[in-house]
Amino acid sequence: MINNLPVKTLEHKGLSIEGYSRAAVQTYWRIPELKIGFDLGAQPWSFMGTPTWFVSHAHMDHLVALPVYVARRRMMKMDPPTIYLPEVTVEPVRRILRLFSRLDRGRLPCDLVGIKPGDEIELSRELVVTISATAHSVPSLGFVVWERRRKLKPELQGLAGDKIRDLRLGGAEVTDEVRIPRVAYLGDSRPEGLDATPAMYQADVLIMELTFVAPGHRKEKIHKFGHMHIDDFLERRERFANELIIAGHFSTRYHLRQIRHYVEKAIPDMLDGRLHLWI
Repeated sequence: MINNLPVKTLEHKGLSIEGYSRAAVQTYWRIPELKIGFDLGAQPWSFMGTPTWFVSHAHMDHLVALPVYVARRRMMKMDPPTIYLPEVTVEPVRRILRLFSRLDRGRLPCDLVGIKPGDEIELSRELVVTISATAHSVPSLGFVVWERRRKLKPELQGLAGDKIRDLRLGGAEVTDEVRIPRVAYLGDSRPEGLDATPAMYQADVLIMELTFVAPGHRKEKIHKFGHMHIDDFLERRERFANELIIAGHFSTRYHLRQIRHYVEKAIPDMLDGRLHLWI
């Protein structure tokens, strides 16, 4: 395997969270078991086989690798990928791909799908992705991946199996859909983007930005540019019901040792060990 970019991996409840994120440098994540990825700030060769991507916003460190990814899949004779991205960015991105095609003299086949807050994308019978607004300096979105299950209606609990069968054969709906938030991806956002989607606090895995962690950095300025400070995280400590919280997208102002120092000083228990720093 060609290792052309840094990739960290963490396993949780049958899911592999892979990728790397550093503010203004590159952000790319994927979950191979779900066959989806988030953001295309760079494209590790090993990520090429993932066919479906959700792009949170159009800043270059989250999008610039799209032409490379599409070209590689065409070169390897893979099916064109599906890219979901904010609807206002679809036409500009389509123009960029056309220009790259002229320069490269090669086709860049892909399905660009514009999405907006409130949309739901069905990945399969078992999986659906809901789209929410986040609060960044450009139009931006967050995503929650839900596992869907069917559960017997409460009023039918305890009923004999043959009775339930007869109801079902008679055309009655005997189950309700139950959704379990498995993965939430915040992207770049002020705290309002997190607060506006309660499911992000409930998902098994939350991938979120924590761009600024030094006490001396002013929250007001950080929020103006659409980012989080560690104080925002601390103010919401009791709301995080997630089993695993992955914090990344740290500012390049900090050395990696500084990031760990500032965070562990502010949160010594690392949220009972649930908080993982992607450094």
